[in-house]
Amino acid sequence: MSGDVTPPSTDLWNGMTPAAAAVPPPAPDGRPVDGFIPPLEAWQQEPNLRWSMQHMADFLPVHEISSHGRTLALPSVPADLAHIDVPHPWEPRSAPFEDVMASTFTDGWIVARDGAVMGEQYVGTMSPSVLHLLMSVSKSLTTAVAGTLMGAGELDPGAQVTAYVPALAGSGYDGARVRDLLDMRTGVRFSEAYLDENAEVRLLEEAIGWAPRRHPDTPHTLRDFLATLGADGPHGGRFDYKSCETDALAFVLEGATGIHAADLMSERLWGPMGAEFGANVGVDAVGSGMFDGGVSASLRDLLRFGTLFLRDGAALDGRQVLPAAWIAETLAGAPDSRAAFANAAEPTLMPGGMYRNGFWFPYPGSDVFLALGIHGQMVYVNRAADVVAAKLSSWPTPQDGERLLWTIRAFDAVARTIG
Repeated sequence: MSGDVTPPSTDLWNGMTPAAAAVPPPAPDGRPVDGFIPPLEAWQQEPNLRWSMQHMADFLPVHEISSHGRTLALPSVPADLAHIDVPHPWEPRSAPFEDVMASTFTDGWIVARDGAVMGEQYVGTMSPSVLHLLMSVSKSLTTAVAGTLMGAGELDPGAQVTAYVPALAGSGYDGARVRDLLDMRTGVRFSEAYLDENAEVRLLEEAIGWAPRRHPDTPHTLRDFLATLGADGPHGGRFDYKSCETDALAFVLEGATGIHAADLMSERLWGPMGAEFGANVGVDAVGSGMFDGGVSASLRDLLRFGTLFLRDGAALDGRQVLPAAWIAETLAGAPDSRAAFANAAEPTLMPGGMYRNGFWFPYPGSDVFLALGIHGQMVYVNRAADVVAAKLSSWPTPQDGERLLWTIRAFDAVARTIG
């Protein structure tokens, strides 16, 4: 990060994962032994996490996101990135790029300049064809689909959420605009405390079947759960990161088009950008997708996605996928985006940054921006250097300020070197 950064001290970044249920120890490559599938209460915990994040479709229901078989090749221009020096985010020391990757529970990383791959590595059972859970990187994919609808005049960001999703009338979403969902600025009451089993972020998992039902009153579908959320503040105010916003956005996309959001993602993003592999998204009992964190995709396809933002929305073959005007709006932010971010309910560790259209801007400028997910998922875009990187990980804890900031620093250092 630019400027001085102090070590995070809140539970938001440094909580300990609750004790996992007793399970057989994993095999050396991270697979549970003897075909063991982790129970719902333990799949997001050690020692199961690395296996689980690479096998979501093996133990939970998913909806496919097709690639349509139109693959755009990624050229390769190998470079020696291993020994690039990376400063620690707050301690007076540094480490080689390869050590930062090794010390941050990496499953796979890739770096490219203008679409040409300059470095790539996979760890353990991870490989180019493996679909890895993206956690909240899913949000950025979903907002990008919204961007395609906005560019086509099929979605009005100033419209009321309930105009597209009448089922949310009478909930905390009354009066919220689609724009408030895109920028995480509704006043809906929702706790993102991952380590609190009573927080709404964990109740949401109960509603979709990702966690055991500890609360009998939790609805059995995602839409019904969203309809139970109340409000505790004005819409359009400060930035307040809440996963429920992107799930509400997915229902908005479906209300605007009459098409399942996974099929929309396939039609408007995954196919047009030339994805090499299909993706998938976890679904609830009635097939609604969990787009706040349930998409699984390959590392190379994340790179293809990030590369769209170097080319003002165009794919590697020049086909326009995302509207250039939507990308420009994302980079510029609203006049009050940075003020809203500075007033965030929880520490962001990104002084001078902002959140816009599902992306994090960690610095005061707009050259560098990120798609982020818990347990260490990242897409890094540096427009000034024409560099895109992606990293898929299995941090033992949901959030970790040191690992996050050091990973950003690592990609910054690579961008300075090769850009």
